[in-house]
Amino acid sequence: GVFSAVTGNDIANYDNARGLVLLERQMDAGYVADSNALQNASGGVTSFQLDPTKGALLSALVEKPSLWEKVQEGGVVGYVIIGLGLIAFVIAVLRILILSGVESAVKKQAQDLKRPSLKNPLGRMLKIYQDNPDSDPESMELKLAEGVLKETPKLNAWVMFIKIIAVVAPLLGLLGTVTGMIQTFQAITLFGAGDPQTMAGGISQALVTTVLGLVVAIPTVFLHWLASSRAKRIEGIMEETASGLIAEQYEKFSKKAA
Repeated sequence: GVFSAVTGNDIANYDNARGLVLLERQMDAGYVADSNALQNASGGVTSFQLDPTKGALLSALVEKPSLWEKVQEGGVVGYVIIGLGLIAFVIAVLRILILSGVESAVKKQAQDLKRPSLKNPLGRMLKIYQDNPDSDPESMELKLAEGVLKETPKLNAWVMFIKIIAVVAPLLGLLGTVTGMIQTFQAITLFGAGDPQTMAGGISQALVTTVLGLVVAIPTVFLHWLASSRAKRIEGIMEETASGLIAEQYEKFSKKAA
């Protein structure tokens, strides 16, 4: 009848010529756990897998590529996409953490406009206001606008790079798709279309690189939004505060004129 053979963490298959032989590749952790449970059972009922095809199904199942093997099928283009994705992730996380700290400092500074700190963008802008108390409103507006413009590149540093990777990743995936299909057509030209194995490599690269491009692009777009939204919130606080200071300067000069 149908049976399965295990020894330790290894699953064996029956060969008519050689008898029981270990599989060249072993099953995943779920099957190994069932194997251990079966060997350690002292009674009762224990679930285990049976191969009704006398090893054919089991042999085919172990040939299923692992996640890393699938990634390797993407070739050089796949590695480039993964590398860019890792770089984008690290930069995005660092920028989000930095901007979160800056935003917290700016909000704290907004509660105390009289004592500016040079350690945050809003404080540096307030220092410009305090250093030019007698400037007319028009000049003050220009000075504060210049202060905001100086801080904007610092806030948006590397944020655009994250967006670029989000755009480039699916394009690289498309490049991998094209090169994979070229390999497939070359294999068909050389060996014909009778053997699917000759076309498998190119098709695998075409599909894997497309998937990798999307896997990198989708979360990178989200990370870019998180970073850019924080930078825009800080800029908004600075512009709102600058408008209030300019209005205050207009009021001050109006009283002097009166």
